[in-house]
Amino acid sequence: MKPARKQRLYLIGLIVIGVGLAATFALQAFNDNLMYFFSTTDVVAGKAPKDRLFRLGGMVVDGSVKRPGDGILVQFKLTDYEKDVTVEYSGILPDLFREGQGIVAKGKLNNKGVFVAEEVLAKHDENYMPPEVADSLKPKS
Repeated sequence: MKPARKQRLYLIGLIVIGVGLAATFALQAFNDNLMYFFSTTDVVAGKAPKDRLFRLGGMVVDGSVKRPGDGILVQFKLTDYEKDVTVEYSGILPDLFREGQGIVAKGKLNNKGVFVAEEVLAKHDENYMPPEVADSLKPKS
């Protein structure tokens, strides 16, 4: 094999390896940033991950909102009308947050099975419900 041809073959091999590495890194970054949605029934059934962030949606149970202490910690329960999950959020809730309303929260489960939210999103008008929450509240067939 001639030296020029050998150099070209090495160059092509390096390009293929470089493209493969770039694709691997891109897919890994995409997978790390992927945020899954779970209903409260899925969380109670143990389908939700324990060590990574995910979104939890449902309706805020009437009479479940509690503010223990003087801080900004809020505890409430979410339901999909089958199972309930306790949620803790430390921060200021959206103005539209209220009992009996559909919300989506982003966070992760702690060791006690309580969902610790980093962010709480509430609906923006009377007719809107997040699509994930609407789908999770539909009767299971």
